[in-house]
Amino acid sequence: MPFVTPLAEDANDEVKALAEFFNETLGFCPNSVLTMQRRPAIAKAFIQLNMAVMENQGRVTSALKRLIAYVSSQATGCRYCQAHTIRAAERYGAEQAQLENVWEYRTHPAFSDAERAALDLAVAASAVPNAVDEEIQTRMKAHWDEAEIVEIMGVIALFGYLNRWNDSMATTLEEGAIASGEQLLVVDGWNKGKHL
Repeated sequence: MPFVTPLAEDANDEVKALAEFFNETLGFCPNSVLTMQRRPAIAKAFIQLNMAVMENQGRVTSALKRLIAYVSSQATGCRYCQAHTIRAAERYGAEQAQLENVWEYRTHPAFSDAERAALDLAVAASAVPNAVDEEIQTRMKAHWDEAEIVEIMGVIALFGYLNRWNDSMATTLEEGAIASGEQLLVVDGWNKGKHL
């Protein structure tokens, strides 16, 4: 049961208009946003940040951003965000081999060295205490320019917020996210947990 009940999608016209962004990303408006809209300024700021962070700027593809978000969410244990991010990765064209082998990214041939560095950063930056060290920074700089590193850290930081929000709020998973979790993650032991 959620800590705070989400409002209806049409509870705030400004939030509703901005939240249409999620129809492309996920196919529905997330319950997390519907909960945030109890304070519309928070919902609007979050959606605008999400749009800015997830905007495709070039080499950091939309699919890779969603895989980074998934790895970050898995590292923190947020099952709600795991289901959302794997769904979005699939919708944004992540290769099937990457979706099925994301936790073998360090050795699986579906991942490049640049992607491995970004996913290692996601794991280290999501750890508490933070585990980003000089070795990870050096590997990132070997594959990504500074603007791309900012873009990748933006994804990790955005999902740090979402992982804390959704796990603390016990946000109810939507049917589409449940379907993606059961299709793509159950083999790794995923379940809805508290997000019923």
